[in-house]
Amino acid sequence: MTVKIVTDLHSGTEALTREVGRDDVLLLLGDLVNIIDYVEMKGILVDVFGLDAVKEVVALRAQKRFDEAREVMARRREGREEEIWTTLQTRLAEAYDEVKKSLPGQTYLISGNIDPPAMLERLVGPNVEIIDGKVLELEGLTIGFVGGGLPTPLGIAGEITEEEYASKLDSLGDVDVVCSHIPPDLPELTYDTLARRHERGSSHLLDYIRRVQPIRVFFGHIHQPLLSSTHIGRTHLVNAGYFRRTGRALALWG
Repeated sequence: MTVKIVTDLHSGTEALTREVGRDDVLLLLGDLVNIIDYVEMKGILVDVFGLDAVKEVVALRAQKRFDEAREVMARRREGREEEIWTTLQTRLAEAYDEVKKSLPGQTYLISGNIDPPAMLERLVGPNVEIIDGKVLELEGLTIGFVGGGLPTPLGIAGEITEEEYASKLDSLGDVDVVCSHIPPDLPELTYDTLARRHERGSSHLLDYIRRVQPIRVFFGHIHQPLLSSTHIGRTHLVNAGYFRRTGRALALWG
């Protein structure tokens, strides 16, 4: 049995079928579909709202002018609210269904900050389990999973409160490996070198690592981190990578 780890899939399904064999066990750590690729400017938002509107919104968000960005999207929806909502839900459902087709014989997954819970449920089946807030034993290791992103001004579908994140993490107890979508709150792990800004990491996860000292902690969320790995005591902290761009899965003991 080979256990592979993928995060930030963002609809990279062709690469997933090449990289992860049908007999592999996959740990999938969230952000499964391509809402928006900021480099290529492609994704569901562009399909639904148009390239010009998305470019304007991205520029405003980069300047932290979030209210103005919301106003741009509101103008785009005006008079077409039901049509836009239906189109968005249809495109999301199609994207998650495409992900489901690419999954191997056994997949354990958690949500990322962009994953709507209802869409994630579309993936559940005999070989796919949402394992958020649970512990799994594989290869003699206890592996704990905690999904979701922390709140931002964007109010994205997969964001949860700090209290909810902390509760899920605490429910794991002391485990050998932690799989999270977001990193611990260390500046070198939360800084995106392309976006040139810090994203939200979890201070509670950082405290857990310092207290429990698991062997490894895997996460994603930061696509171009300042550091892809580091150590706190015996714990090896690993950004499992922006799979849409790298097309590379990590082995649990790779």
